[in-house]
Amino acid sequence: MRYMNGFKTKAPRRKWLHLALGCLLTAAGLMMLKHAQVFTGGTAGMALSLAHMLHLKFYILFFLLNFPFLLFSFMTMGRSFTLNTIFSIMLLSALTSVDRFLPPPSISPTVGAIAGGILIGVGVCALFRNGASLGGSNIVALYLNRKFRINPGKTNFVFDSTVLLISLFAYPVANLLLSALSIAVTSSIMALYKRRNKPRTHKSLLPHKPSFKNRH
Repeated sequence: MRYMNGFKTKAPRRKWLHLALGCLLTAAGLMMLKHAQVFTGGTAGMALSLAHMLHLKFYILFFLLNFPFLLFSFMTMGRSFTLNTIFSIMLLSALTSVDRFLPPPSISPTVGAIAGGILIGVGVCALFRNGASLGGSNIVALYLNRKFRINPGKTNFVFDSTVLLISLFAYPVANLLLSALSIAVTSSIMALYKRRNKPRTHKSLLPHKPSFKNRH
């Protein structure tokens, strides 16, 4: 019994530690992309583009863009998933805000696009594994997959394509090509994770709905 109590105590701590690690990796990837003048997909990519166009802080835009998605998540995905996502968004916003206190690194755009894409992909997968996300298109993709069996990859592709179109007004063509490379790297890592952990990911991300069939 003592062992089981200890396991139950350590499990939540391990989950929050993994969420923090996922946010740290994602924040490092986003800051790398920012200094390389490259962006990524999802709400994070949209916030990067708008921050560049409007000269506003990334972490403020990132939180504001996610707010309507969080309301949608609470109504459709459940409280636990939404709270984990809110924690992840707030932590990521806090971590990226530290960038203004750090000396600007000198990094090749190509290296920044690839390395940033890898860090973001690994970080997001860590969040998925522990029942959280960074909001935005991830929430919509999971809901559409559960409700209408639409492939989440298609939903993310449509959202990322929209981000690319918006970024045409903020970045030159060369940066858009590197951004497409970064998005492809991140998507490849996520696709590989989903193929290897499909059953576990499905259970951890989507709220369980009890079946009422064959109850009598």
